[in-house]
Amino acid sequence: MSAPADRRARSAREPGLAATVVLYALARLGLLALIAGLLLVAGTPLVVALLVALIVALPLSMFVFRGLRTRLDAALAASRAQRGEERATLRARLRGEESEEPAPAPETGAEAPGDGSGDRPESQPDARRD
Repeated sequence: MSAPADRRARSAREPGLAATVVLYALARLGLLALIAGLLLVAGTPLVVALLVALIVALPLSMFVFRGLRTRLDAALAASRAQRGEERATLRARLRGEESEEPAPAPETGAEAPGDGSGDRPESQPDARRD
C-alpha cells in the first residue's frame, strides 16, 4: 500500500487531530462545570466555586482523562509526522529532486503554465498611455 493510501486508511480508523482536541477540551470543560455545580449546590458563591473548580479540575483531569490525553498525544504525533513528510517532499521538489508521487494534473479549462499568454508585456495593457 502506498503512503497516501496508508494515511487515508489510518485516518478512517482514528479521529483527526481537530476532533480529538475538541473532545478533550469539552471533557475538561465538563469536568470544570461538574465541580463548579457541586460547589454551587453546597452553597459556595459562584466566583469562588469557579475558581476552586478551575484549580481542582486541572490535576484531576490528568488522571480522569488519561485515555483522552493518550489519544491526543497520538493524534499530535501523527499530525507532526505527516507535516514532516510533506515538508520533506516540498523541500525535495524545491531542490529539483524527483519525487515518487506524480505531479497533479492541471485542471480542465485552465491554461497550461508557461504557454506565454499574458506573460509578454505587449499582451498586457499599458497604464502609461495617455
